[in-house]
Amino acid sequence: MKELTKEVYLDWYENMLFWRKFEDKLAALYIQQKVRGFLHLYNGQEAILAGCLHAMDLSKDKMITAYRNHVQPIGMGVDPRKVMAELLGKATGTSQGLGGSMHIFSKEHRFYGGHGIVGGQIPLGAGLAFADKYKGIDAATLTFFGDGAARQGSLHEAFNMAMLWKLPVIFICENNGYAMGTSVERTANHVDVWKLGLGYEMPSYAVDAMNPVKVAEAVYDAIERARKGEGPTFLEMKTYRYRGHSMSDAQHYRTKAEVEEYKKIDPITQVLDTIKENNWASDEEIEEIDNRVRDLVKECEQFAEESPYPDTSVMYDVVYEQEDYPFLPHKL
Repeated sequence: MKELTKEVYLDWYENMLFWRKFEDKLAALYIQQKVRGFLHLYNGQEAILAGCLHAMDLSKDKMITAYRNHVQPIGMGVDPRKVMAELLGKATGTSQGLGGSMHIFSKEHRFYGGHGIVGGQIPLGAGLAFADKYKGIDAATLTFFGDGAARQGSLHEAFNMAMLWKLPVIFICENNGYAMGTSVERTANHVDVWKLGLGYEMPSYAVDAMNPVKVAEAVYDAIERARKGEGPTFLEMKTYRYRGHSMSDAQHYRTKAEVEEYKKIDPITQVLDTIKENNWASDEEIEEIDNRVRDLVKECEQFAEESPYPDTSVMYDVVYEQEDYPFLPHKL
């Protein structure tokens, strides 16, 4: 794995802080009804993405996830201004404003969604890995899903086939303990989600996902296993999310005291503490990073606000094309 240097930690701090503040701004825009529909935020889970990106080869590895999918494409290289524009339904967005919050996608940057069907992305991730193996491409696919999706039958079908064909896929369960609002303890007679992989003799592990170092180490080992042709790995990322399932979640299933207790091990704070303990940045340098993050979030908001809405006619151009249909020819 690439060395964990001063530069890595400084990048982690700036990126994770940006992802957090980017989504805080989205929450504010949602309250103003500028972001419509659903909005599922990632606050508290940033160490997972930071660690995964450190372990990946972004020139070839792929990523697919569910609808909590705003910061992942940014980490993979998508312009954050376009991501925010998409959430505001603007023509400059990643899908011309037609996908919205739950369906960010970028083939160019190997980010394959953004899927609204709970667990629907699990077999799709296995399919992406199958394509790479079939074509002889030395790449791995990271397939993310929540603890609620771990109860879907599609997971078992995908696990079985991935092991049978030794597919280069890493299955990652981001377990924040509650799914949509139901505790893991109430969804099965066991709480160790990672053990689901053992029935298929898949290498399966639990990971402290509030620490990007632990995440990076586990994901790197899984990717190396995939590259060697040894098949999939299942990682249960034990994390905690500070906001609810979505912006409409009243969070009656947990106490404010519980949330505050987890904030004591906030992944961003952990990274910043390491930076300060090693004297890798002065207070002034940290402030410069904070200011850059603030300015970039502001730039993204301004870009999205000033962008136009897509023309209504565009909706007719993205459904299907029929050669003998004379009325609405495709323009895209």
